[in-house]
Amino acid sequence: MTATLTPPGAERGPRRWPLVGNLPAFARDPLAFFESLRDGHGDWVPWALGPKRNVLVSRPEHAGELLGAVEKTFRPMELGWAFHQLLGDGVVVATGEEWRRKRALVQPAVRPRQVRSYAATMVECADALVRGWSDGDRIDVHREMAGLTQRIAVRTLFGSDAAGREAPISAAMATAQRELGAEFRGVTLFLPPWVQTPGRRRLRQAVAVLDREIDHVIREHEAARAGGTERDDLLSRLLAARDDTGAPLTRKELRDESITLYIGGHETTSTTLTWAWQLLSGAPAARDRLTEELDRVLGGRLPAYEDYERLPFTRQVVKEALRLYPPVWLISAVAGDGAAIGGRAVPAGTAVWTSPWSMHRDGRWFPEPEAFRPERWDAGAEGQADEQAWIPFGGGPRACLGARFALVEAALVLAVLARRFHLDTGPEPVPVFPGLTLQPARPVPALLRQP
Repeated sequence: MTATLTPPGAERGPRRWPLVGNLPAFARDPLAFFESLRDGHGDWVPWALGPKRNVLVSRPEHAGELLGAVEKTFRPMELGWAFHQLLGDGVVVATGEEWRRKRALVQPAVRPRQVRSYAATMVECADALVRGWSDGDRIDVHREMAGLTQRIAVRTLFGSDAAGREAPISAAMATAQRELGAEFRGVTLFLPPWVQTPGRRRLRQAVAVLDREIDHVIREHEAARAGGTERDDLLSRLLAARDDTGAPLTRKELRDESITLYIGGHETTSTTLTWAWQLLSGAPAARDRLTEELDRVLGGRLPAYEDYERLPFTRQVVKEALRLYPPVWLISAVAGDGAAIGGRAVPAGTAVWTSPWSMHRDGRWFPEPEAFRPERWDAGAEGQADEQAWIPFGGGPRACLGARFALVEAALVLAVLARRFHLDTGPEPVPVFPGLTLQPARPVPALLRQP
């Protein structure tokens, strides 16, 4: 069932509890909660997270308006103490002039021309992984993909000489993500920073590890630059960036942007690849079409950056995996003076939310929404959804800066591995854990088979 647009003034929303509002249902299963709001109450649904006023919008055009109006009549939502512990004041968190300054400094490092220079590293790391696989082996797909994208992220962000720091950075990031998800979905979201729960202590410890490791790498890069050595990695480009006044990013800013880029280059891509393998395992026709394209285009060789555009079905597999399992499953912004969506005024201070998970699984925009159908993205296919209905990287002026990097990485890695092996994950569905990104809630075992 999917709902129609509720007439203005007719919305009542779900039942709310005193003080906590709809927090219990949201905390129990936020993905199901937003689907229930859409299906049970319409496309514009008031709800409450604690004492705060909230609205969920579920139409693509309304989501597009919301995303396009951030930094105009909407401001990014205050994400809370835990998010600031991890992300600091990076471009994801910053607002106003400070956000514009940081975006201008960071964006050149992830433009398509720069992503091209990282493609060889992506392919090299993927090829090294697959050379260690054998027919009949059993693997944990999520662990393998996380390890692979972690190596790619460290090498492209910090350079090959930082490879020894992969393990502590990855372990600390995993802890931080888990605790962030728990904080966001629980009553601790409303606790003042000075209240130290066990989860918050674990988060602090993980962030301390990240600070130490990344500070060490930044100092190494600074020393190399002082000695006249230029490196071809993202951190070196951030070190060289200057704003309109000629000022560089401070060391704290370098730390914050490094964390942000690491999450974009590692966390989101590893989960996208994990879901892609799990979906392909249950779709033999799509798997055969992927194999045919890789054989025809690559002819047995490794892919290069130029092949990204030559592998349309490979890109469609990634796109469909992102539709069904968008890493960023929830987007929000707070209304300011003069805010409106769909011609309807939004009172200042109201938090407006849209859920890529819910929108991507709405049959009005995507026929058979629960089905894995990469062919729905074929050029000229009937019934294609408006691009505003597919928002795994957000949209508008604050769209994810690393979207191109993530898409190229996922497609090239998929091409390298799929030309050598099928990954059979079996028929058992994998539950989802909505943390900082949308993660598998358990290991994803798979049997390796050569085509």
